[in-house]
Amino acid sequence: MAENSAQDSGSSAASTVAKVMKPALTTVDLHDHVAAAAYLMKHAATTALVVLDIQTSRPIGILTDTDVAHVVADGKNVNDVRIADVMTPNPAVIDAGTSVRKAAELMTARHFRHLPVVGDSGLSGIVDVSDLCRALLGPETP
Repeated sequence: MAENSAQDSGSSAASTVAKVMKPALTTVDLHDHVAAAAYLMKHAATTALVVLDIQTSRPIGILTDTDVAHVVADGKNVNDVRIADVMTPNPAVIDAGTSVRKAAELMTARHFRHLPVVGDSGLSGIVDVSDLCRALLGPETP
């Protein structure tokens, strides 16, 4: 734990994911079709949607704009393909107390662009690579 604190002490004031995450306001059902997900992504100005377990509100999948692009590139009809068929099941998750650095390390090591943030009551937000880059780079100087 002390090692993480030492590594984070030189970074920006936003040292935990809680300070940079966005609320995951838009979620989808695994039985929805990819066209509906693409519509939601566009109108929510997001590049990822979390699929939740209805009973626990915990992530059981994640669908990204890349997943949608693969459906289109493969010549499949986005109105026929279901989210469950193309989502990443059981996505890695972090908690709000995770350091920005640790989240960035996980995303880099596993080639993720998005990480759901969970708490005791389920999904609490999401971070993407841009959120973490901004936090690690700190405020712009003139």
